[in-house]
Amino acid sequence: MTAAGVHDIQVDVTDNLDELLAVLPPHLVEGLRTDARLPTLLEVVCDLGRPPEARFPGGVAVLAAQPVGREDLDYVAARVGQFNADNRAGIERTLHRISALRNRAGALVGVTCRVGRAVYGTSEVIRDVVEAGKSVLLVGRPGVGKTTLLREAGRLLADDLGRRVMIVDTSNEIGGDGDIPHPGIGHARRIQVPAPHRQHAVMIEAVENHMPEVVVIDEIGTEAEALAARTIAERGVQLIATAHGTSLENLVANPTLADLVGGIHAVTLGDDEARRRRTQKTVLERKAPPTFDVIVEIHQRDRFAVHVDVAATIDRLLRQQPIAPERRVRRDDGRVDVEAPAVVATTAAVRGGRDSDSDGGERPTRIFPYALRRERVERAIRTLQVPAVIADAPNDADVVLTLRAVAKQQPRRLREHFGPGVRVHTVAANSPGRIEEALRELFALEAPHADQDEALREAEGAVIEVIARRTPVELAPRSAYLRRLQHQLADGYGLVSQSVGREPSRAVLIRPAER
Repeated sequence: MTAAGVHDIQVDVTDNLDELLAVLPPHLVEGLRTDARLPTLLEVVCDLGRPPEARFPGGVAVLAAQPVGREDLDYVAARVGQFNADNRAGIERTLHRISALRNRAGALVGVTCRVGRAVYGTSEVIRDVVEAGKSVLLVGRPGVGKTTLLREAGRLLADDLGRRVMIVDTSNEIGGDGDIPHPGIGHARRIQVPAPHRQHAVMIEAVENHMPEVVVIDEIGTEAEALAARTIAERGVQLIATAHGTSLENLVANPTLADLVGGIHAVTLGDDEARRRRTQKTVLERKAPPTFDVIVEIHQRDRFAVHVDVAATIDRLLRQQPIAPERRVRRDDGRVDVEAPAVVATTAAVRGGRDSDSDGGERPTRIFPYALRRERVERAIRTLQVPAVIADAPNDADVVLTLRAVAKQQPRRLREHFGPGVRVHTVAANSPGRIEEALRELFALEAPHADQDEALREAEGAVIEVIARRTPVELAPRSAYLRRLQHQLADGYGLVSQSVGREPSRAVLIRPAER
């Protein structure tokens, strides 16, 4: 394995096993306490009329020859929290989950007592992307450790980085049962969800009422939750979440959750474009920017595949081009090996630029900012999601981006400094808007923000109407960028706004703040 980076981490585990054993009938606990595998216990299963079982990673142990009776189930139910609509309960100040099996009449006929462990240190595997402020989606099969990693990422952001973190806890699996959350979430705050079908509404409530910098969500599984996640991301809040599915390809193929990665629709290409791409005229393309910047596939508890640029990866998938995520492996000694991807994922090439590498695929255009602020160019690249990177040296550049005035006053100096083979592209002024405008021209993009003034005027008119009449106003459908500007405008007047509908008809709804 080629190690592109190695990190040291220390993993500590807190399992509160005594609290779980205290809710089980005493005759079952006797056998468990003498089992050498107790520290690795996964769950205890008690089904009416069957022998009780303890499940470990390496097998199953029968805890008693006598079948489970109703008095055993009543014993457990009396010592745990209230079962919610999803038939889950917990033990206060722990992460254990008690799930109920019921018959058609609603009577309790079985329980699954699953051990919940707070594993400190696991988030170091993805610390770099979380620390950078990127929204991260974790996917993987059940039991592979998604919630454990999610909880630790929230604690890392709250404690180590000092960010305002709000956890949306639907089944109390992140923060534990009871009014006081488990210490495993650190200084993060927790908002509980009264019923699973209300998770999307509580997600929006968390942002509107508590002003978090980061929102942590477990198990995004419905279209309403996916749309709520997009609304949160468009308001500039970092998202750390898990979703149903085992891979990025699962999300693309899932019509309910595809919006998390930008959504998919069919597009008819012109003859010239179809010939250039060497494809048929009707192709699948991404509808919008992905809600999440990074997707982490958890293959095993210690093996991860990290897609660090979801937009580019989705575009390559839809064009049936190879993708290669970054591989990360946590070794037995706690160290993490990082293997860089073998394929550079990009979405398009600059017309007339050097647009291919040795493997025949497209690679990012290297831009060297001259007499421009580097961070503004980087921000414009991220905003427009164009396939470009900043060149560290003039000799590495495909394109020199500089002020128009500089190019006019010093044309000979530019040619001598950068060489005759490098293209020079000019910017009218060293401002974010002008730099974005120059990049759109460089990459032959349509001007999606040409109606920016119109969108803001519409939002201003809606704000006046909402304040005067105290009634909601829905605006015309706009791009994600323009919706973000409209959200910011509404926020400035103390109003509530959210995105509604689906692409390409997604629009901003502005309404009065609740008193």
